[in-house]
Amino acid sequence: MGLVRADFVLTNAFCHDRVVPISALVDTGATEIIVTPEVAQRLGFDLQEVSRLNVTLADGRRASVPRLRGVEIHFGDRSFLSEAIVLGDECMVGVIPLEAMDLVVDPKRQQLIPNPAHPDGPCLRV
Repeated sequence: MGLVRADFVLTNAFCHDRVVPISALVDTGATEIIVTPEVAQRLGFDLQEVSRLNVTLADGRRASVPRLRGVEIHFGDRSFLSEAIVLGDECMVGVIPLEAMDLVVDPKRQQLIPNPAHPDGPCLRV
């Protein structure tokens, strides 16, 4: 299928004037939102003061990484209030925010799109 990238906007839920547009890799094998230290700082988070989370990396190693609580992610007219972890040098969006915003990867066009079954907005299974 190849790599799929998409443009998102992140907002600090506690400081609404901290808005950061990002281009992120869409990874359906990952679960969370991953941001770089630079994006975290632009959102107004002090990486020395946030909590930490233990994660398992793709290669099986475990790491303790900064956790940002209260990050809102926007794609078009859809949004989701979540947390993000700080890791690496590339932003990535995993399956939890994609599912919450009812977004799907179109493999033919290699792009992220709103679920065609729900064009008017997310329709979540509960």
